[in-house]
Amino acid sequence: MKVNQSPIASPISKELLANRYQLKQLIGNGGMGEVFLADDILLGIPVAIKFLAQTVANTKMQKDFAREALMSAALSQKSIHIVRAYDYGLRDNGNPFYVMEYLSGKSLKELMPLNLPTFLTLFRQICLGLQCAHQGIAIDGKIYPLVHRDIKPANILVIPDPILGQLVKILDFGIAKFLNYATTISTNRGFNGTLPYSSPEQLEGEEIDSRSDIYSLGVMMFEMLTSKKPWQPETDYFGAWYKAHHFEPPQAIADVNPTLKLPQKLNDLIMACLAKKAGDRPQNVTEILQVLESIAQFKSLNLPSSLSFKSPDFTPNYWQLLWPQNKPIQEIVFPQLLNIKQSFVTTVWLMLPQQEIKNRAVSTLHNQFIFITSPHPMLLWVTVLYNRQLGPKWLPCYLDMQNPQNHRLVMSLATQEHYPLIFFTLETPHSCTNVISSRIDSTQRQKLQTWVKQCQNLPPSSQAQLSKQLLKQQYKQMQSRILQHLEPKPQVIASSSNAKRGNRE
Repeated sequence: MKVNQSPIASPISKELLANRYQLKQLIGNGGMGEVFLADDILLGIPVAIKFLAQTVANTKMQKDFAREALMSAALSQKSIHIVRAYDYGLRDNGNPFYVMEYLSGKSLKELMPLNLPTFLTLFRQICLGLQCAHQGIAIDGKIYPLVHRDIKPANILVIPDPILGQLVKILDFGIAKFLNYATTISTNRGFNGTLPYSSPEQLEGEEIDSRSDIYSLGVMMFEMLTSKKPWQPETDYFGAWYKAHHFEPPQAIADVNPTLKLPQKLNDLIMACLAKKAGDRPQNVTEILQVLESIAQFKSLNLPSSLSFKSPDFTPNYWQLLWPQNKPIQEIVFPQLLNIKQSFVTTVWLMLPQQEIKNRAVSTLHNQFIFITSPHPMLLWVTVLYNRQLGPKWLPCYLDMQNPQNHRLVMSLATQEHYPLIFFTLETPHSCTNVISSRIDSTQRQKLQTWVKQCQNLPPSSQAQLSKQLLKQQYKQMQSRILQHLEPKPQVIASSSNAKRGNRE
């Protein structure tokens, strides 16, 4: 939970809760409850504890409050983009509470407006978290989808993260609603939400589904890019917002901010999410993610098959990359040239099962290059991940050196002391989960530069497949030599064993 700029003093701020949580200070409050910063003295970590406000602490609200804790706990096990709940209990006076991870960051509202690369990065994470909620959680052996009903910038927290750079967390499932779950606490009608972000059907108090959240996403996308809402009603009363959501078309983004140059696909996506009728919107978050992926791939093209991060105030990191749409979802490896802040970087992309990525996180890396000029100029670039328990993972890339794009890729590689291997999961959502680096020695880098220059003076050829077959034969011979280099030698093992025995003695 986000910490406020000015913590509010509280008479119970020194209370020890459940013999474990030492309350420190009030860091947030609202109509439904209040949130305290506390120390978990058992684990030695800060936590946030949410209490139900005494003014609304009737039996029904206590059930809803317990349900919010249940939802946060269940959903956070499925997505890192939902605030995690750890514990639930009652104070001595019977007031319920639940314990959440403490998150120190900024609300999305504080960061707006966003540049396009940052928008794409953060909004994709928001969609992944909301997609998880819409897919639902299990109750009594059945899966029940969930609608958040209060998607807005104030309920999106952005925190620093050593891997992602910026990590999105969706907060406040207090008025979320299960679909097709026949209980009085989850099928209650009537308006719940925040007026500027509520869908027309939500304002009517009708039964809603995930497409209502998608409408809220449309409002939020508009605001993330412009700092303005799609409508400017005369007042903030219910009637004015009812009229805007039901009858007034949203403003054009180009009219609100003429200097903002958006891809047409993104502009169309936002307007589709703001459709008055649920049937005219994207029907699920997966559809939105697919559009975002296509925008990220094609908007960022600077060279063929290249991805670009050019915003001067945008810190690039490989975890923001998306698996290319033109690549199959299977265990493959290929080189990719990235344009990062006006500098080209050659990378290797590979897709593996998630468990194998985890198992190979600790590996010895080795690379080698073989080049032939005849009958067709072809380069074999081999990376090996060697794990003593798992053995080698061979990652060969065959590059046709008559292709100018490969000239550029190899020349970039020749200037790099290291190149990143970017791992994507075979399982949905095929996200980047690990990046490791392989070093190229100076002799190999010099050879790469020489080979590229040689290719520029060679006559045209059309026998690429024949050269590839020749390289495959050399590759098989090369594998045994590389393994001899990577695998531990018997005498080294014996020496290590003797040393350990001496320590025990």
